[in-house]
Amino acid sequence: MALIRWREGTDLFSQLDRMQREVASLMGAFRPWTGNDFATFRPEVYPPLNIYDNGEAFVVRAEVPGVDPKSLEIEATGDTLTLRGERTVAEAGPKASYHRREREAGEFRRSLTLPKPVDSSKVVANCDSGVLELQLPYAEEAKRRKITVKSA
Repeated sequence: MALIRWREGTDLFSQLDRMQREVASLMGAFRPWTGNDFATFRPEVYPPLNIYDNGEAFVVRAEVPGVDPKSLEIEATGDTLTLRGERTVAEAGPKASYHRREREAGEFRRSLTLPKPVDSSKVVANCDSGVLELQLPYAEEAKRRKITVKSA
């Protein structure tokens, strides 16, 4: 980035705009998204998901639009959940010239640690309208148990 001496009569907003473009240009080599506009930030975590606990199981909802549900590989072992698959995007053709390209294609793998172990033999997976939903029941040893106290 070049140092430019401030001159009387210089428009402050044009200077700020120039500095923003320079910073965006410098950051382009280090950030995991494409383009020079900060509004195009897209983290490289795929698929995006929500996880909640319903008292009996963990429920995971992952956005996987355009992914064939039959090609998804789901593995639950102990307290680890792993999702694998591949996104495909149809190419526009040999003569096409992209104006913006934000949809990425390729293989993905995402692993995460759950707060408790799950019973992998009872996991249920459904995919509807590009949303994968997993029901991951707690393992028996992770379930709450009421303990009665005997009097002597």
